[in-house]
Amino acid sequence: MQNTLLKIDKISKIYTSEKEKVEALKNISFEIKEKEILGLLGVNGAGKTTLSSIIATLLKPTSGDIFYNEKSIYQDVVSFRKILGFCPQVQNLDLDLNVKENLVFAGRYYSLTKKQINDRIKYLLEKFDLTRYEKFNLNALSGGYKQRFLIARTLMHDPKLIIMDEPTVGLDPQLRRLLWKYILDLKDEGKTIILTTHYLDEADVLSDRICVIDSGTLKALEKPSKLKEIWKSQSLEDVFLNLINEKDKEEKK
Repeated sequence: MQNTLLKIDKISKIYTSEKEKVEALKNISFEIKEKEILGLLGVNGAGKTTLSSIIATLLKPTSGDIFYNEKSIYQDVVSFRKILGFCPQVQNLDLDLNVKENLVFAGRYYSLTKKQINDRIKYLLEKFDLTRYEKFNLNALSGGYKQRFLIARTLMHDPKLIIMDEPTVGLDPQLRRLLWKYILDLKDEGKTIILTTHYLDEADVLSDRICVIDSGTLKALEKPSKLKEIWKSQSLEDVFLNLINEKDKEEKK
């Protein structure tokens, strides 16, 4: 049995403005297991990006808590961030630095030694086929190589937990499959991965479990094969649409 890495406990998030309040997350609770890939699915505005941002400590919840090693992450956010890597959907690139300089900066940010920085850079450049581009400025890279760089930078401090927000969006099918291999390799190395994606085939292939969020609520948390068995479907897309449409049916009653 896999050990629990994170416990999400009654997380809620409310966004407020002068005119209205939006309840983005409503009392979400579940556990994330060690060495699993958890696929986080939901339509636009469902709350999945809010949830992943809260886990990444980029947002604070309105209420609730997250536990790592049975302690609230908010007791020591700095220590928690050392085991966390976040690969954003929006490419936040420092275009004034070349590939290697960006990785050096990331290593220094996490207080790695000079030897650790050099060793990690050598490993990551080779892993993601970036060695020949190490002196290139990032704006000279193609979209696919920029995405490889983002993942490499995320891994610079060798994090235990990795959050990937739409890592393959906009990429061609060949490159998507290559990034799938990278993600599965990370799992084989013992990493825990939270994968936010709109691609149902991607979630089906990569995820050990699927977490479906809709209108801020947890709709399902199960293995892809089990979800298809429950809904008597061969397609995860059909399962997803059925789960989302449940809300519409309830509202029409």
